[in-house]
Amino acid sequence: MPDPLMLIQNCIASDIKDILFLYEAARELQIKRKMVVWPFFESSFIEKEINGKRQWKLILDGRIACNWAIAFSDPQIWGGLDKNDSIYIHRIATHPLARGKKFIHPLTEWAKGYALEKGKRFVRLDTLGNNTRLIELYCSAGYEFLGMHRLTDTIDLPRHYQDEPNCCRFEIDLGKAF
Repeated sequence: MPDPLMLIQNCIASDIKDILFLYEAARELQIKRKMVVWPFFESSFIEKEINGKRQWKLILDGRIACNWAIAFSDPQIWGGLDKNDSIYIHRIATHPLARGKKFIHPLTEWAKGYALEKGKRFVRLDTLGNNTRLIELYCSAGYEFLGMHRLTDTIDLPRHYQDEPNCCRFEIDLGKAF
């Protein structure tokens, strides 16, 4: 049962500072764990996603505990599987004081409902490298691990995709439930 104090809603322009903090905290954790490290994202990039209603936040006790972005197209990562039938989740970042709370579970429940509302069949996400902790976490939230895929068309993707072309892909097929 969801926490009654937990809300999921679109980010707004005044959230940019908090989002940048979450991204920096994620980078620090990635460096510490010797993982693929996200690049620095410009405020203007985040603002564009906010204006497009593609930045989301999970609020717990009145504060942003988790943030992510969505897309409706992701051909560089999903190739021929990208057929306008999915939402794609990117850059899940959790506040350092809220880590370990497995926000992927309520995020996934939200994403499934949002995808159905938008007439989409799949909820998809990816992670770079062989991050076994994330693979296990995403699978525990109901995602099917589709394996490692080598990316070849990364020129329009953020730099970390160019630095590490081995990508783990995950999906939930909402059509299987019917």
